[in-house]
Amino acid sequence: MSPTILSCPTCKATVEWSDKFPFRPFCSQRCQQIDFGGWAQESFAIKGAALLDPEMLDADQLTKELLDAGLIDPDLLDSEG
Repeated sequence: MSPTILSCPTCKATVEWSDKFPFRPFCSQRCQQIDFGGWAQESFAIKGAALLDPEMLDADQLTKELLDAGLIDPDLLDSEG
């Protein structure tokens, strides 16, 4: 069985999915670090809803957001809240 061949996500060089390429799917540590730097600088992103920053919301607004998102059980809240 022949090894899987793919392209390095950074430079597009051919990479064999084997122990010959310990940084796979990258061709080298350099390409791996370039990719990591992109994530660290937030050049890359995974699509999805923005995360809540609880420090930017007041308690009532945070509770409403969590209820709307289905992340807290409304039956567990005080009846006054």
